[in-house]
Amino acid sequence: MELITELLEFWQTRYPKILQYTLEHITISFLAVLFGILLTLPLGIYLTRMKFKPVRETIFGIANVFQTIPTIALLAIMIPLLGIGTTPAIVALFLYSLLPLLRNTFAGIKSVDPGVIESARGMGLSPVQTLFKIEIPLAFPYIISGIKVTTVYVISWTTLAAVIGAGGLGDLILAGIGLNSKVLIITGTISAILLALLADLVLGFVEKKVTKQR
Repeated sequence: MELITELLEFWQTRYPKILQYTLEHITISFLAVLFGILLTLPLGIYLTRMKFKPVRETIFGIANVFQTIPTIALLAIMIPLLGIGTTPAIVALFLYSLLPLLRNTFAGIKSVDPGVIESARGMGLSPVQTLFKIEIPLAFPYIISGIKVTTVYVISWTTLAAVIGAGGLGDLILAGIGLNSKVLIITGTISAILLALLADLVLGFVEKKVTKQR
């Protein structure tokens, strides 16, 4: 009961600072996922057209390598390369986002029935029109599913970005560990969980709506 009282008092008096950490967390996560989408969406589509399989496997292999590196290790690698702060954190999380986004984009485009594509071209649609009017809309449920999973993961991983001075809700958790403050640790943890749940809810709603329309 005493802990709950302390939490409520802390949230009441320090909510502007909590909001600041939350906005930093959202910014880092959003930019990492956005840059991941901007790279993997065209790359995933291009790979579906690629005939030379070894190159495709190499690209997936490189993306997979980043997934195998522990988050804290990848963040540490960024320090000698890019220093500390927001930029290296975004780059590290961007690298983590590549594999699930690329895999789902590739799988989504590949899942489109070749007969549908042939029918579209038989109706006079160009390859570009077929891509944007047929393939991407049909593959969108796969793509949005990859974005949803990646976003939830990145929000969770962003808490570790505080160790290289990137800010975000991880700062509250680290401060709580340093000061042995349950209030700070619980505040940072709960806020990160709520952000991940909210992102999952919003993107899940979009996914269901798109799937229903399809």
